[in-house]
Amino acid sequence: MKGKIGAIILGIVMVFCLIACIVCLEKIPAGYVGVVYNMNGGVDGEVLTQGWHLVAPTKKVTQYSIGIEQSYLTAEDKGDSPKDESFNIPTSDGKTVRVNIEFSYRFDEARVSETFAMFKGKSGEAIKDSFIKPKVIAWTQEVSANYPVTDIFGDKRTEINAELDTYLREKFDQYGIIIDTVNFTDISVDEETAAAIQKKVTAQQELELANIEKQTAKIQAEKDREVAQINAEKAVIEAEAKAEALRIAAEAEAEANRMIAGSLTGELIEKIKYEQWNGELPTVTGSSSIISIEP
Repeated sequence: MKGKIGAIILGIVMVFCLIACIVCLEKIPAGYVGVVYNMNGGVDGEVLTQGWHLVAPTKKVTQYSIGIEQSYLTAEDKGDSPKDESFNIPTSDGKTVRVNIEFSYRFDEARVSETFAMFKGKSGEAIKDSFIKPKVIAWTQEVSANYPVTDIFGDKRTEINAELDTYLREKFDQYGIIIDTVNFTDISVDEETAAAIQKKVTAQQELELANIEKQTAKIQAEKDREVAQINAEKAVIEAEAKAEALRIAAEAEAEANRMIAGSLTGELIEKIKYEQWNGELPTVTGSSSIISIEP
C-alpha cells in the first residue's frame, strides 16, 4: 500500500515538474533576441538568443527583432498599415505635401537591454507603433521644411530622400534603433501646386533645350571656323606650291637659254644664216639721201 502511495506521489511530482518546465520554457524565434527582466531585481543584462530557454517563473522575457523589419506609413492597405497612415509634410515656401513612406528598421543587439530600460519594458512592436512611426513623421517634416515644394515633388526628390535617410539614422541611433532604409513611395500635391510645378518643369526643359541649341550652334561655328582655317591653309599651301613650280620652271627655262646662248658661236650663227638664206641678193632702192636695202 505504501509503495502505491509513493508511486502516485512521485507521478504527481513528475507531472508537476513537467508542467513547470513547460511553463518556464521560452522560445526565441530566428531573428529575435529576448531581454530577461527579473521581477526581483529588474533587468539583469541577460539576453536570450534564438532557440528554447528555461526561464524561472520570476523572470519575464521581452522580444526584440534584430532582423530587418519592414514598416509603412501609407494610404495603401499593405504590411502593417491596415489604415491610411500617409501624412502631410511642410515645405519652405508654405505649401504642404502628402507623402507615403516605407522604411525598414531593427534593434541593435548590443544595446537591446538599454532599449528595454529606455522604453520601460515595451515590446518591439509596441515601440514601433508608439515611438518609431510618430518620430518618422516628425523628423521627416523637419527635413522637408528646408525645401520648396518644387524640389520635393520634382527633380530633387532623390537628394531629399538621401538626406532623410541619414537624418533618421542619426536620430534613432541614440535609442538603439537602426534604420536600414527609408523611401518616399508616393508624393502628391493639390492641382494648383501641380500646375505650378509642371510650368516650372516645362520652363526648365525649354531652357535646357535652348542651352543645347546654343551649345550646338557654338560647336558648329567652331567647326566651320576650323574648316575655313583648314581651307585657307590649304589655299596658301597650293599657292606656294604653284609659285614654287613657276619659279622652278622659270629657272629651268633661264638655264636652258643660258646653255643655248653659251653654245652659239660666230661660226654657228653664220651657218644658221646661210642655211636660212634663199639665194636672192638684197635689192637697193632710194635717192641720194635715203637708201633702202630689201632682202
